[in-house]
Amino acid sequence: MQVRSLGRSGLEVSALGLGCMGLSTNYGEPVDEAAGIALILAAVDLGVTFFDTAEAYGPFTNETLVGNALAPVRQQVAIATKFAYEYDEKGHRVGPNSSPAHIKQAVEGSLQRLQTERIDLLYQHRVDPNVPIEDVAGAVAELIKEGKVAHFGLSEVGADTIRRAHHVQPVVAVQNEYSLWTRDPEAEVLPACDELGIGFVPWSPLGQGFLTGTVNESMQFPASDVRSWFPRFSPEARAANQPIITTVREIAASHNATPAQTALAWLLAQRPWIVPIPGTRRLERLQENTGATSIELTTEELQRLDDATVIVHGARGTGRETYG
Repeated sequence: MQVRSLGRSGLEVSALGLGCMGLSTNYGEPVDEAAGIALILAAVDLGVTFFDTAEAYGPFTNETLVGNALAPVRQQVAIATKFAYEYDEKGHRVGPNSSPAHIKQAVEGSLQRLQTERIDLLYQHRVDPNVPIEDVAGAVAELIKEGKVAHFGLSEVGADTIRRAHHVQPVVAVQNEYSLWTRDPEAEVLPACDELGIGFVPWSPLGQGFLTGTVNESMQFPASDVRSWFPRFSPEARAANQPIITTVREIAASHNATPAQTALAWLLAQRPWIVPIPGTRRLERLQENTGATSIELTTEELQRLDDATVIVHGARGTGRETYG
């Protein structure tokens, strides 16, 4: 597995990480704990050293799963997690809370669940409209001084917020949705990362599965799957977006690769400090995804993929604050 540095931070991780959210929430019922641990350890065996979770995933259960899985290999890997919300005594989310006091409380819980003394990368999961980002960055800076956090990150943010936070405490990584069919970061966020030396971690790099070529207009999603209510996954949108997959398949065939590997290779080609975090529940998909690091797309192929995704049908999601 190739290694990449997240910006100029010195935080080196595998070129592909593993997004662990789907093991616990949003894509059907949670996996059995033993199966989840086995998949995470299989990723380690394949050279993955970067694992992404959040207190919101479950909530809390995904951090526990990741902590249990990685405890035996903790010194070999980097763990990223996230704070942003307040929960009631039953574990139900009651709203955003990124006050400095709550951030410190959330980190204590994450440290315990992850069975670690220090979080390698701590993201604010979503911007709290009630707390200035400077206060958030200042609170994380204190946690870094205390040795409980190594690096600071932001998720689903714009360029102005990145710059304001970075002025207080250097931002090491930004995690926004980015893939062949979600190109929003290219306008302002990626240039800001270029300017400031910040790494970029695309979540949903395979378009919630669409870019694997296995999703068609006739598929049915259970109510526990967020795609059942995403506009981009309506039958009409799925049918209208099939030409994207046609192009991806054609380019994949020329490399003896799969559509998923080709979509990930496109992301890896965009910047040397981009580290996608595809998630999966299946070992064969995990093995497939890691093969993307050996694919080098030509300039012409990259342009063909760009051209194929100029128009994508359907909004990328509603209620974005509810998922990773």
